[in-house]
Amino acid sequence: ETGGVCLLRIEDTDNKREVPGAVESLISSLHYFGVDFDEGVMYDATTGDIYEKGGYGPYYQSARKSVYHAFARKLIIEGLAYPCFLTEAEIDDIRSEQESTKAMTGIYGAYAKYREITPEEAASRIASGSDYVVRFKAPYVDGDAFSGTQLETDAGVQDALEITDGIRGKISIPPQMIDVVLLKSNGIPTYHFAHVIDDHFMRTTHVIRGEEWLPSLPIHVALFKALNFELPVYCHSTVLMKMDDGKKRKLSKRKDPELSLEYYRKEGYHPRAILEYLLTVINSNFEEWRIANPDAAIDEFEMTTQKMGVSGILFDLEKLQDVSKEVLAKIPAAELAAFLIDWAERNLPIAAAALAADPARLSAILDIGRSGDKPRKDLSYAKQVWDFVSFFYDDFFLIRDAYPENVPAHDISVLLSDYATGLSLEDDREIWFGKIRDLAAKRGYAAKPKDYKKAPNQYKGHVGDVSTVIRIAVVGRATSPDLYEIQQILGAEKVRERIQCAIDLAYCSVN
Repeated sequence: ETGGVCLLRIEDTDNKREVPGAVESLISSLHYFGVDFDEGVMYDATTGDIYEKGGYGPYYQSARKSVYHAFARKLIIEGLAYPCFLTEAEIDDIRSEQESTKAMTGIYGAYAKYREITPEEAASRIASGSDYVVRFKAPYVDGDAFSGTQLETDAGVQDALEITDGIRGKISIPPQMIDVVLLKSNGIPTYHFAHVIDDHFMRTTHVIRGEEWLPSLPIHVALFKALNFELPVYCHSTVLMKMDDGKKRKLSKRKDPELSLEYYRKEGYHPRAILEYLLTVINSNFEEWRIANPDAAIDEFEMTTQKMGVSGILFDLEKLQDVSKEVLAKIPAAELAAFLIDWAERNLPIAAAALAADPARLSAILDIGRSGDKPRKDLSYAKQVWDFVSFFYDDFFLIRDAYPENVPAHDISVLLSDYATGLSLEDDREIWFGKIRDLAAKRGYAAKPKDYKKAPNQYKGHVGDVSTVIRIAVVGRATSPDLYEIQQILGAEKVRERIQCAIDLAYCSVN
């Protein structure tokens, strides 16, 4: 906790990239994962209203046009910016010439035709209706004096600027060489210009962004200096990578759904699990801390930018699932039940009513196998949890797996009928399983798997095969958590009903 303020600013100066509903989705998704904004653009999920809160607005860049124009005029007056009347055709010709001579591309030096335009000529052109943009005068364009280290750039040897990155420490960046656009021809600011002005007036102290923004750092530093604004602490994080066909590649918004917050909401990852995993990615010492503090609240961990990686970090969904299993195993069953119901209401309404009808029963279901020295840890996210509990609800029960090959079809109904006859949920676990052993031996199956292994020709199969037949009839699956506990929750009547249905199906298949 640094005592800072978290604000949301909507950078909507590019209409082509505007997505309807994006603001509401962003705010609600971050809220789901425990990130709420202190000020800026706010969203009331109950009423659907979007509003602004705080003393540094407007928080939509499209509403701050007059602010950007005021500072563009200031820079022009001070000789640090100028109106540029180059046409698209002229810019294309310049780019072609630069590419043919392998020169640095962009508007600078001799290519900056209007860099020294007089106010009178600029006013005349504007009055005649000529289109123009406002460009920043690159401060080091013609080898202006600059104290620092030497860097090899496309334009030759240049003085370098050293700044301290909050993650990478001291880094050297080349001076700004290009007269970049500050205001487009429609009067809308570029991201670079708006970012600098907004971060200053909104009192931004730290700018945390991906390393793909490092090439833009020279222009941002130059603009802060030209405007006489205090430079924030820049923190450039590394890119996220993933394994694809045995090779690492950068995560892509187009190819990889795991880059979307909505993906994790739909799958039903618990916010605590996501945070736990992200800390393993963000800070190199988190896993060591967690091992030493297995039961500590995650807020006790001190995250620092200095422990963030500077080379490609592997984002591993399998590891996320492993972390999530550990997290879910520690969440009380009642809380997990509420989480599952909430997820179902948003993502699987057909199941939500069944789950919500009896939360206490759902809690008991989720608690199966979670006690003892080795509690079960096989559930990672809500969609998977629902798949696990669905067989408890008749509307979603179905027999998914085939009966064991060792069990002849005509034996299925015999074994199930015998089991139903001797079934009593009053039996303790030992007596219950003893009955299954006796049943197996009675029908030609080894009472112990090791007996079958020693003399397979003497038996049809073993007690495990008989148990699997019962499990499939009751649960619909060849594997499941403790069948004894499952039956206690289902109740004798429901167990017998399912067994009878399985007997009827087996009879039909034989005949």
